Amino acid sequence: MTDLPPGWAKTTLGEIAETSLGKMLDRSKATGKYAVPYLRNVNVQWGRIDLNNILTMDIPPEERELFRLQPGDLLVCEGGEIGRCAIWPGSAKYMAYQKALHRVRPHSGVEANYLRYLLEHMSLSGLLTQYATGSTIKHLPQQKLRRLPVNLPPTAEQRRIVAALEHHLSRLTAADAGVSRVAQRLKLLTKRILVEAVPVPGPDHWKLVSVADAGSVELGRARHPDWHTGPHMRPYLRVANVFEDRIDTSDLMEMDFPPEVFERYRLMDKDILLNEGQSPEFLGRPAMYRGVPENVAFTNSLLRFRAGPGVLPEWALLVFRRHMHAGRFIRELRITTNIAHLSATRLKKVEFPIPPMEEQERIVAEVHEKLAAIQRLADAVDAGTNRAQALRRALLAEAFAGRLVEQDPADEPASVLLERIRAERAARQPGRRGRRGKNGTVPQKETLV
Repeated sequence: MTDLPPGWAKTTLGEIAETSLGKMLDRSKATGKYAVPYLRNVNVQWGRIDLNNILTMDIPPEERELFRLQPGDLLVCEGGEIGRCAIWPGSAKYMAYQKALHRVRPHSGVEANYLRYLLEHMSLSGLLTQYATGSTIKHLPQQKLRRLPVNLPPTAEQRRIVAALEHHLSRLTAADAGVSRVAQRLKLLTKRILVEAVPVPGPDHWKLVSVADAGSVELGRARHPDWHTGPHMRPYLRVANVFEDRIDTSDLMEMDFPPEVFERYRLMDKDILLNEGQSPEFLGRPAMYRGVPENVAFTNSLLRFRAGPGVLPEWALLVFRRHMHAGRFIRELRITTNIAHLSATRLKKVEFPIPPMEEQERIVAEVHEKLAAIQRLADAVDAGTNRAQALRRALLAEAFAGRLVEQDPADEPASVLLERIRAERAARQPGRRGRRGKNGTVPQKETLV
């Protein structure tokens, strides 16, 4: 904003607070002799410190004061979700902090909670991104942190803003927690419906075969730099396109497929695609290809199942969704470079129940109706979450535009506060005229003769 409310002043974070990065972790030099607890990036969440998983590192006694946290220190994430911050409430025991965190220690008259909400506002509004560095993992260097613009109200108004925000946002947080509980219950209900609809091994009149006996399984085509261009470019689906019972075609990539190769990997209507490589809980995540877009292939991050005689493709999708939710695919996983994999060989061995065709059709229709009702509820939950997030952004925007609480002409202006901070800083750091010797004289520069 260009026009500030009465009594406010423009400044920067570096002018109204001391900032410093934490201790760099060097495990190669760790001995355990001077081990002390410290906070990491993951311990700092929005508005709270998570103390469930505290690690230790060596900090010699002579360095401990440099990295000691004091009550009221604002801890700000330097990397990842830059700007994520929380206030250290204090502890009877020593606590340090790692280099992945900035420690922001506001000067007297500047409320740490005001800065905490300001950083959340800047994060939600996208203002922080212009101060970030890095392409894949974002970082907020200390120099950039200190240059963050701050519209500073009088101290008393800072406190009124924080109190108003905490009043309104606490209600939003409580509502959001309720919405999250509903969303979790819907997920559990989905799992229950799928597991009960597709029992394994199933009733006596069902067949229990392997996936290989129920249809054909094939791994997609590997990608190669030589095939990024060529005379036979075709779109393909990859793991990023396949979600549970949904295929996202908004971001398709292309690869050169010679005609005979394309025919092998070309998808047909009602083929089932399963994630071959994923985090364990999403391993084997399935969706049905329904013919759109046409003439599309798939890569080796996906497995294709094509239903055989006596198996409805819709039933196959139901079986695979059941297996994913029941954790059946996890029993077949292999981990490489932190990614879980489900090979075609292992998928083929997984059990596959087959009821009579009429029963497949009936169960598919019943489950579809139940899951559609759950999806309508889930959509309503998502809409409520989005409204809550929009309201949170709006409240923060109003607060830092000076429109959430009234200004009081009796408040000491922020300009006076800034002058006092500058004077205190100058008193602590007198101008350097030169280094004095032990007798109080200033050493002279040597001259060679």
